[in-house]
Parts: sequence; C-alpha cells; structure tokens
Amino acid sequence: MSSKEVQPVKSGAPHTRSHQRSVDPPPSLETHDDIIYPAAIPFVIVHLSCLGILWTGVTIETLILCAVLYLVRMFGVTAGYHRYFSHRTYKTSRVGQFLLAFLAQSSAQRGVIWWAAMHRAHHKASDTLQDVHSPRHRGFWYSHMGWIFSRQDSHCDEELVPDLLKVPELRWLDRNRYMPAALLGIAVFLVWGWTGLFVGFFLSTVLLYHGTFMINSLAHVSGTQRYLTGDDSRNNWILALIAFGEGWHNNHHYYQTSTRQGFRWWEIDCTYYTLCVLSWFHLVWELRSPPRDIVKAQRPLGHGVLERVAQQLMDSISIDTITDRVEEKIFEGRARLELSSEEAKRRLSNLQESISEVVPSFEELRAKARAMFTETPHLDQVVERVRQLLVEQVSSRILSHDELVPVGA
Repeated sequence: MSSKEVQPVKSGAPHTRSHQRSVDPPPSLETHDDIIYPAAIPFVIVHLSCLGILWTGVTIETLILCAVLYLVRMFGVTAGYHRYFSHRTYKTSRVGQFLLAFLAQSSAQRGVIWWAAMHRAHHKASDTLQDVHSPRHRGFWYSHMGWIFSRQDSHCDEELVPDLLKVPELRWLDRNRYMPAALLGIAVFLVWGWTGLFVGFFLSTVLLYHGTFMINSLAHVSGTQRYLTGDDSRNNWILALIAFGEGWHNNHHYYQTSTRQGFRWWEIDCTYYTLCVLSWFHLVWELRSPPRDIVKAQRPLGHGVLERVAQQLMDSISIDTITDRVEEKIFEGRARLELSSEEAKRRLSNLQESISEVVPSFEELRAKARAMFTETPHLDQVVERVRQLLVEQVSSRILSHDELVPVGA
C-alpha cells in the first residue's frame, strides 16, 4: 500500500463502483419486521457470552486486560470510526488509515463503511424523523440499541461515503467486518485462556458497545447545551470520560470538522490528547481545533440550523390566534362579506403593518427563546427569522381565505 494519503471527495461527487450494494433497501427489508436477523446475531452472542464469567470467575489480571482492551478499542472507535472516517478531521497515511479501521473493527461494531455511513446520516438528519436513533422520536432504549435490531433502520446509505468506497482495503475490511474482532478474541484466548476470553474480551466488548451507544442516546437527553444546533445534542462530562471526549456532543454537533471536541481547556478529551501525541511522531497530522469565533459562537448560524431552531420556536406560538387578532384589527369585528371588494382591498393594503403590530414583539420572542434555548448571540438571529416567518404565514393565511372578497366582486 502506498503511504500517500487518500484524499476525501465531496459526498455529491460522481463515482463508479460495481461492488456497491443498492442504496435503497431490498424489498425484504421493507416487508420483514423480525426481532432478530443475521446482522444482529453477533451483537446478541457477545452479550450472552459474558455469562461465561459465572463459570470461569474473575482475576485481577483479566480485569486489567478488560480495562486495557476497552481503552484501546474506544480510541479506535472515537479516533478512527468517528473523527477520521466519519468526519475527516485530520489526516494520516494510507497504512495509518488501514490500521485505524482494523483497530476500530476490533470493537465488533460492524464495518468501517457501514459505521461512517450511519454516522453521516445521523448528522444529516439529527433528531428529525429521519434520524434512526433519535431519543426525541424513537424513545431512549430504541435510540440506545433497539435500532440495531431493525433491518430498515440499520441499513446504511453508501452514497454518503464515496471517499471510503474508493479505497479497496477499506471495502475488504467492511466485507469482513467481524474478522478483526475474531482475531483479537482468538489471541486473547491463546494467551489468557477462558477467563481472559470471557472477562478480557467479551466483557470489554459489551462495555465498549454501551459506552459508544450512550452518545446516541444519553448525549441527546442529559447534559447542557452551549450552542444552538437545531437538535438535542448535549455536553456531558461523565460521558466525555467514558467515551474519550465524545461526551462534548453539543460542541461536536455545532462544529463537526474539529478534531478536538472539548473546546475549552477544562473539557477533557482523551482522544484528542492521544492524537496530539501521535502527531509528534508524524503518524497523524493536520489536527483541527475550533476557531476562536466558533468557540465564542460569534459566527452566524447556518441556514439549515437557523430554520430548524426557528421552527422549534414557531411551534410554541399559536398562528391561528395571531391570525384571528389581525383579522379582528383589520375588519373591526365585521363580517368580511359585508364589505365591498374595494373596501376589503383598502383595509388589506396595510396588512403587513397590521400583522407587525399584532405578532409578539422582539423582546417577547427573545424572552421565549431564552426560556427554550441556551443564551447565545444567535438568539437575536433566530428571533428576527421567527418574526419574518410569522408575518409571512399570517399574511398567507389571511389572503388565502375564500371569503375574503365577496362573490361576484
């Protein structure tokens, strides 16, 4: 393999791949709702295998092995699957990326292409109905692990990872997704025997599963929100310790291209620290940190995030009530059919002004936004957008009423 870095391509770039599976799930995925299907069997087996501890017992040596395998493989998941393959936040050699993928797949969390595709899909639709593991729409336990047992929800869209599909060795690893974990399990058994296998390998794998899954579930339920992201992502220092810095989840959703997810000096991010050490030996390079204006939330919100946050605030406001009040103001309580066409049009000539006088003021909306969201400079941007949407929607409703102009006018 060449040591030259394989450069990522844009997700929309054209590419040819005869090996790729269909992006749309095959019909069998749409018609079956089985609780267990082949792709989920390894997940169940690993959990059940932990019962072997009741037979072998536990030793200090195997507990240390369990901790070491958890820590090393958690780094593979966070630095490999997440920060490199899903987000391309730093660079490494082609050999380096193969080793990262191999280490990540030793976690038994399926293949590198599957993992990155699922994660990019999550960011594309975070906490919307299209997000397969959103606690907001699916409930905590489904978002934590239930979606793994769904044929439909665990099917990945490979169109999201064209950069990874261009690398033959990554495709090979993805096809042999459990091979690295199986080799690790065999090696552990040969050195530490049955106790090492059940305590060191299987128990650490289960702990690794749930340490990773808590970012999908708990990090969207418990913690604080420093930034407006249009979703429920939160910062949780306990999860940051458990998952090597991934618990600074609101930070990450706000600025996804940063290698460093603990934006402030006190936000412990072990994955980033380890990558910094590796960069001293030129094994990785071009690690990214968030710019100062990002950390201080001084950049304007992106269009997509602005629309999602504005819609959340809009959902707390009764458009019908505002519309009724505007019509009362314009028509002074009279039935519209009592007015001539000319009179109705005259009264509607200042519709925008009338709506502006009735909709909640900037200060009222900002107070409501402050109660709903975190206090950031972006609240003013959100409030301005909400007032604009209110004027547009109320105006549209009033002008679309059939009885606005008398029949035959």
